[in-house]
Amino acid sequence: MFWCRFRKIIAGILMGFGVGVLLVLFLPPVAWICIMGIGMLIGGIKFLFSK
Repeated sequence: MFWCRFRKIIAGILMGFGVGVLLVLFLPPVAWICIMGIGMLIGGIKFLFSK
């Protein structure tokens, strides 16, 4: 059971790493700032509604 979960975690990390590398190659820095801002906004909303 542990190995199944471990394999899923490794697969998720590798997929995220691959997508991150592609985004770094193709997006300008201004788009990164917008993506970070949207991510922080969504994270803040999730944090507020979790309590």
